[in-house]
Amino acid sequence: MAGDLGGPVSRSVFSWRDLGGEVALALTARPARTLLTALGTILGVAALVATIGLARTAGNQIVTRVSELEATEVVVSPERRGGFGGGNRNTGSAIPWDAESRLTRLNGVVAAGTRTSVNVGERLARSVPVIDPLGQTEYQIPVIAASPGLFEAARAQLLTGRTFDGGHSERGDPVAVLGPAAAQRLNVVRVDNTPSIFIGEEPLAVIGILADTARQPDLLSAIIIPDSLARARFGAEGVEEVQIEVAPGAAPLIAAQAPVALAPNTPELLRAAAPPEPERLQRGVESDLNSLFLVLGGISLIVGAIGIANVTLVSVLERTGEIGLRRALGARRSHIAAQFLTESVALGAFAGILGASAGVLSVVAVSASRQWSPVLDPWLPLVAPALGAVIGLVAGTYPAWKAASTEPIAALRGSA
Repeated sequence: MAGDLGGPVSRSVFSWRDLGGEVALALTARPARTLLTALGTILGVAALVATIGLARTAGNQIVTRVSELEATEVVVSPERRGGFGGGNRNTGSAIPWDAESRLTRLNGVVAAGTRTSVNVGERLARSVPVIDPLGQTEYQIPVIAASPGLFEAARAQLLTGRTFDGGHSERGDPVAVLGPAAAQRLNVVRVDNTPSIFIGEEPLAVIGILADTARQPDLLSAIIIPDSLARARFGAEGVEEVQIEVAPGAAPLIAAQAPVALAPNTPELLRAAAPPEPERLQRGVESDLNSLFLVLGGISLIVGAIGIANVTLVSVLERTGEIGLRRALGARRSHIAAQFLTESVALGAFAGILGASAGVLSVVAVSASRQWSPVLDPWLPLVAPALGAVIGLVAGTYPAWKAASTEPIAALRGSA
């Protein structure tokens, strides 16, 4: 690093090879302290990588797991304002009774059906014409008026019998389909002999029992009757809502067209609920997860930067004699600053590599435990070490300046 020992120092040579050797020696001399110093940055980078990776993975899962059932459903109901929207109170509604026939003419509609919760007042349901004084035979069971297409639109499955059709609805036949819970309470287990039930004094012939429904779960505990019968016998005046089954991809279009088809003059009185777009839902989930965990990752990075700065500054104080000796032998201020700055940058980059590896492993482990397909941006593991190096650069700037500002004589005296 200098000329001959007897002559004056003319120049100082400090090559990149020398710098690399000094940095490697400083970092490996105390490996435990080096690892503990880098731990904060490791955790911060790992948190960032894992957060972004898990957000992308979760968002992708939402797109792939948005079921076909949800993606093909549109529900139309009256806006809750003015004199409309009280279907379950048997008041007027902006939805016409022939909504099913209007909607099935739209391209993209697979099935549609209306439903209304019928107000039967104080009338109870029973399955025997004579009240048994020895036991309870009358029950308060919900009654729902439906058009024939509701069963297909709700993807109802039959346990036995059949559902009512357009003929039953046009004639107002006194027939009913029971949900499994209602059938159990009324003790109706078969329909081959056309059992009768009573709502108050109104007799109804049971023609079918449901097993399950994919939509409209309240049908499972109700007595379902034709809408025309509900108007004639129970005074139903308005449709509560319309359940629509649409072809895949047609939900946004049908949601826009259905109010116009049902109420051409006042479509604003109707509200059509369509499933959210999967891409928008994915972006929303990613944004929520990122905003939640990026704060934690940022705090960890700040803690890591403070740790690197603190240990590097302590290292400067511990190596005061070494700094003075190097300056006495001709090392420049820039050489000293470069050495300590490179040490902190290398430590940050090392922490970035370990943090990126830990973050990627976390994403893979969580995805494997949930049977997900991990999704990770390819640039993320490459940027993470650079982020760690930047943290080391920022953290080591002041200690490097402090080391470069040390005067040789003061340093040698302080170490003596």
